[in-house]
Amino acid sequence: MQLSIHAHLEYAFADPTDLLLQLEAAPLPEQSVENATLELTPCEHTARVPAHDGIGERLWLRAHGRLQVDYRATVVIHRILADCSTLARIEPHRLPGETVQYLFASRYCPSDQFESFVHATFGELSGGAQVIAMRDWIHDHLSYVPGSSNAATTAADTFIARHGICRDYAHLLITFARAAGVPARFASVYADGVEPPDFHAVAEVFLGGEWHLLDATGMAREGAMAKIGVGRDAADVAFLTAFGEATMITQAVQVVSVE
Repeated sequence: MQLSIHAHLEYAFADPTDLLLQLEAAPLPEQSVENATLELTPCEHTARVPAHDGIGERLWLRAHGRLQVDYRATVVIHRILADCSTLARIEPHRLPGETVQYLFASRYCPSDQFESFVHATFGELSGGAQVIAMRDWIHDHLSYVPGSSNAATTAADTFIARHGICRDYAHLLITFARAAGVPARFASVYADGVEPPDFHAVAEVFLGGEWHLLDATGMAREGAMAKIGVGRDAADVAFLTAFGEATMITQAVQVVSVE
């Protein structure tokens, strides 16, 4: 699978503002990045730093006035796919150290508040079969409504409202999985078939000794996602974080897949 990616952003900053940008597909064993270009309006400061878990990079910028960002790349997906429903849950005492942080509640994923619900609803299942049942429950019980949530919306808010956007679906699946003792993290991806076209968010769960991408919205397939970065929740993987006032002028994402 090959993905052709084009992302274009234009923002305005009334004052000199520090920005953290993360929108480039990450070079990984599971995906190779080819013909990548990143064009930026000249900034006062530009520096690359490693992103969360060393997956991808973040770009520090100091911008003033109008900023244009244009990113293009071709990503070839080499990901080995598995039937998650057949995979086992790794007992906590056997988990690799780097996965442990993804067992705990985080800003948008209050998993400690969902342990009783998860046990009552999914307790008869285990491992991958349990996580797939969680994904399907979210898909069946939530409505995808663009603009229905904001930067303060948590998985608990989404659970009550029963609607949201991709990040809300991902946060709720992560919350359920962690409540069942399965490490789960937030993944920012490019994916074909996302409506409306935009940066996409999915969950990534640790089953059978490996990480696996799951999209509760049903819009993206694991074998057709290009990973940008990962984190505990959306706060760790925002495509643009402004440490000051920012005005969006335009934003467009286009992803085309070639089998």
